[in-house]
Amino acid sequence: MHIPSSVPNPAHAARRARLSRFWGGGCLGCSERRPAGDPAGSAATAKGGVVPRGRTGRRAWRGWVARLAGALLVALTSPAALAQPASCSSDGVPVPAVLRERFLSADCADCWRDTATPGAEPGMLALDWVLPGTQGDEAPLSAVARPEAAQRLARLGLALAAGAAHRDAPVQAATRRTLSRKPPPHLLRVVQGQALGGYLGVEIRYATPKRAVTPLTAWLAMVEVLPEGTEGSPVARNLVRNLHTPAWNSEVLLSKTKKAPLRDLRAMNIPEGAHPANLRLIGWIEDARGRVLDVALTDCGS
Repeated sequence: MHIPSSVPNPAHAARRARLSRFWGGGCLGCSERRPAGDPAGSAATAKGGVVPRGRTGRRAWRGWVARLAGALLVALTSPAALAQPASCSSDGVPVPAVLRERFLSADCADCWRDTATPGAEPGMLALDWVLPGTQGDEAPLSAVARPEAAQRLARLGLALAAGAAHRDAPVQAATRRTLSRKPPPHLLRVVQGQALGGYLGVEIRYATPKRAVTPLTAWLAMVEVLPEGTEGSPVARNLVRNLHTPAWNSEVLLSKTKKAPLRDLRAMNIPEGAHPANLRLIGWIEDARGRVLDVALTDCGS
């Protein structure tokens, strides 16, 4: 919830103080307050929503949507915007052979610094989830916890052991071969635009293979790239900061043998404390059997 800087909030200040003491003067997930009027701080986006539906008049709402849509379109399609480091895609990025998902509880500060944390081996992509803890806002890592992390853990049928868990899944697309021995076409593509007004323009597109076991589930994670050593972490992390699951419940047939690509274009809320320059997108597709069909991640350069 956005709180104008002129109105103090003791609970919010206390939470920042606790995190600051824990991280030794720093605070994972803390940043300066956004200026008053920033839509990203509204209560409607507190749950990680995409576009807030405020109780304004219909005309004002349509105008706000039009402006956001225009900014999103420019961020994703303008040549000038695409030339900037903040606008990038998964084009040319090799498909990882394994998707490693690491989970830890917001209650377990030591789990973040545990030297036994499995790293990302060559050809592997690691994704980091922080589950809400039993201590609520008092948990040491509560600032970066996401409710979707608990849902994801349950979907995989995993349970935390000593506050942490991980799971490795082979990526089917990494093993595809063609008769010409050339790399197969990448069926999954993700794109991120510039951070504007507390939002990040994103797109995910997937060309469904003919033999896919439907229904398919798409996941699009906004991650913050944290190098090794961040707040004492022994490994580099791709920390999940927001998540979107497109509603791809149907497919459009262009002909008896060709399907229209599945596509989702929107603006995702940037959570408080996330640094836009460090944000990337990781998208993956799962079939009805839970297999990871494809993975794509944006490359924004150094």
